Amino acid sequence: MKTRVFTTCLTLAMVLGMTPATKIQAADRAHTLKVYNWADYIDEELLDEFEVWYKEQTGEEVEIIYQLFDINEVMLAKLEKGHEDFDVVCPSEYIIDRMLANDMLLPIDRNFGDTPDYINHVSPYVREQFAKMDKPGKAANDYAVGYMWGTTGILYNPQFVTKEEVDTWGIIWDERYRGKILMKDAYRDIFGPMLMYARYQDILDGKVTREELINDSSDEAIATVESKLKEAKRNIAGWEVDFGKEMMTKGKIYMNVSWSGDAVWAIEEAEAVGLHLEYHVPREGSNVWFDGWVIPKYAVNKKAAAYFINFMCRPDNALRNMDAIGYVSVIATPEILEEKIDSTLTDYIDLTYFFGEGADSVPVNDIQYPDLSVIKRAALMRDCGNRTKNMLEMWSRVKGDNLEPWTLVVIGITAAGIIVWVVSNKIKSIKMEKRRKKKKHHKRKG
Repeated sequence: MKTRVFTTCLTLAMVLGMTPATKIQAADRAHTLKVYNWADYIDEELLDEFEVWYKEQTGEEVEIIYQLFDINEVMLAKLEKGHEDFDVVCPSEYIIDRMLANDMLLPIDRNFGDTPDYINHVSPYVREQFAKMDKPGKAANDYAVGYMWGTTGILYNPQFVTKEEVDTWGIIWDERYRGKILMKDAYRDIFGPMLMYARYQDILDGKVTREELINDSSDEAIATVESKLKEAKRNIAGWEVDFGKEMMTKGKIYMNVSWSGDAVWAIEEAEAVGLHLEYHVPREGSNVWFDGWVIPKYAVNKKAAAYFINFMCRPDNALRNMDAIGYVSVIATPEILEEKIDSTLTDYIDLTYFFGEGADSVPVNDIQYPDLSVIKRAALMRDCGNRTKNMLEMWSRVKGDNLEPWTLVVIGITAAGIIVWVVSNKIKSIKMEKRRKKKKHHKRKG
């Protein structure tokens, strides 16, 4: 596999005074496909294979420049404020919702000529979820194509915690597990489940739906979640995006509020060292999340972007990505279902919602493909618009209260050092500029 241009290369270019645009121009932007994706979220061999496949299908050369992000909001800021010309990006559902509302996306041209349209293989269930993000005159499925999906639940060590205990989010407040719980550092993925837990009786009484709760960004809802999280903080060992699954495999943490894909990875890694882990979505409910491919407003190579999305929807490529990263593709074809059937399993689950008729009782991994009963207690997150700022401020307050005094001192010293360094360099620059002008003036006089 040839060397790829990743984020580290981008950083090096900036250090050397070379802007991203400069690098792209050097690589012939018209024949470059800029892809912006989550870390560890693709079978990287497919990147090279796409370049070959694209030339076979179109007769045109293309080279992929692949860059990584780990937070939705960072990716969005680059596109929204920096007007970065990425051709394909992979945001989560609530960010897709926001981008569509703010006119930040281009429709995906599915005129592939003689090339099959693999996008048709996306599960009807996923299309139905995306349709909830439709805007006046804009069908979300015309602007976004699903990639991976899953749930948020609790990854746990059954040596210390039972399935009955993790059947409620209330386990997070149990004093017996102080310092043994990790929380996902993803405010939207945590917000919904916490509010569902707080108002579970209202759900049972039919006063409110889970989908209404997961998208309730009112002051009252935010205050409720903030209060609940602050109560639970004494039990939380840390807030993580990626290291939680590794801590679980080492047996140092008993529970991790986790994404299902991370849970699959952790369970497999733990088994290799003789440790058994399990995953469960509590009865109060949770979110069902989706990441999808979109073409941003400032994209340059729209044609190659559409073909790339189509290529990722090809069933064999979908399977390879699933095997490589542990997450579950939105592609729902008979060959994928057949590949995922495990005759050693004794539990049969209902996947008719995803694969259609004939999938009402199949033995598959129920973490990757949750049973219909789990889906019924899961809800889709939407964009909260201007209220996003309020939710982020709440999240910052909750996490910020965890800082020890010495941590604040270190942060203060570091910040002061940075300020001194910046000011010092600015003064030096001004002095050097004055000397340069003075010398130039003397030369002119001479």
